[in-house]
Amino acid sequence: MAKLPTVAIVGRPNVGKSTLFNRLVGKRLALVDDRPGVTRDRREGDAHLLGLDFRVIDTAGYEDEDPDTLPGRMRAQTTAAVAEANVALFLIDARAGLTPLDEEIARWLRTGSTPVIVAANKAEGKAGEAGTMEAYSLGFGEPIAISAEHGEGVVDLFEQLLPYVEQEPDAEAEEEEHPLRLAIVGRPNAGKSTLINRLLEQDRLITGPEAGITRDSIEIEWQWRGRPVRLIDTAGMRKKARVQDKLEKLSVADARRAVDFAEVVVLLLDATLGLEAQDLRIADQVLQEGRALLIAINKWDVAHDQSSLFQGVRAALAEGLSQAPGVMLLAVSGKTGKGLDQLLDAAFELREIWQKRVSTGELNRWFADAIERNPPPAPHGKRIKLRYITQVGTRPPSFVIFGTRVDQLPESYKRYLTNDMRKTLGFGAVPVRLHVRAPGNPFDR
Repeated sequence: MAKLPTVAIVGRPNVGKSTLFNRLVGKRLALVDDRPGVTRDRREGDAHLLGLDFRVIDTAGYEDEDPDTLPGRMRAQTTAAVAEANVALFLIDARAGLTPLDEEIARWLRTGSTPVIVAANKAEGKAGEAGTMEAYSLGFGEPIAISAEHGEGVVDLFEQLLPYVEQEPDAEAEEEEHPLRLAIVGRPNAGKSTLINRLLEQDRLITGPEAGITRDSIEIEWQWRGRPVRLIDTAGMRKKARVQDKLEKLSVADARRAVDFAEVVVLLLDATLGLEAQDLRIADQVLQEGRALLIAINKWDVAHDQSSLFQGVRAALAEGLSQAPGVMLLAVSGKTGKGLDQLLDAAFELREIWQKRVSTGELNRWFADAIERNPPPAPHGKRIKLRYITQVGTRPPSFVIFGTRVDQLPESYKRYLTNDMRKTLGFGAVPVRLHVRAPGNPFDR
């Protein structure tokens, strides 16, 4: 499939870049709030505008700060996004009019080779007319008057973008392998963004000693050994009681949505802190959502008494995650790259297991053997008869057992069947859904 052309949305903080991004991709992917500086990393999405398909990048608000500060590192991400784009969409606030920072951004954009389109946002009504006219002085041609919030001005935006993003049909396009949706989750400062940067071999995500830098869940298209991967960086998840700030609540909710749409989730632990109760809560949430789970101890390069640490974490997981016995545990370092190839190998392998379908013959041979080895109990002396099993879904593997008096089947026996299925049929630690159902009675009516 041909690579889509790219549009980078740039501008000072709080002019509506994320609102326009959400409008173009057709869903609320980017976090939006009244306070400035919500967006930090650059976020990408597939945009659709009156039949035009392109890749759109939401960038952090451009601020003139020292490169070593957090705003400075955010500006470096914006600079990289514009350099890679086919066209930059420079957003100003039509109601506020031009500001010195707008003029500074215009000077910066003129130093590059990327074409620039100026859009005056919040231009609905007479209040925005003067600000739109002011934008002529920036020297990028005729500005477009739009309202990202209300969807006004899309036809003008379409006409301006068309020369830069229109694509020729690709007659030789071949169907590609479905990308592995791999989400990296964990507590704040576990090293999630650093690990992704190491995989990409570039400073794609902002990192630093400050906890909680990542706010949005950032999706990045990538290739690993020729296989497509969609990496998803998420905000750190703290204990719920500690999350008071509205923006942090939005970030954590966004991270949970990222888990919902992932296929494999890597829970990243901090080797300097070990396994904590919050890690187990995050792992349990991933398993409850039916995602394949992989646990990696990060910062292995600075870990003390590595053998003892690894065995201690493994033992704590066996006790705390009894619903997923044998979940894979790896030692990695986002700083040095240790164990990252092994982690990607394991993630692809887990996805295969997670979407595995067992043949009817193999499934029922296992079922008959499992019941013979350990027959179901007979509560109050009345026998529970399990007749047959069928697989009703994958991603995660889901099964239904039919029989009589199955409403009295103890949870302990269901756990026995689930664990035996994991071991015998090769499902390992991926979530397995097992339901029971009595056959329909034709005389019920």
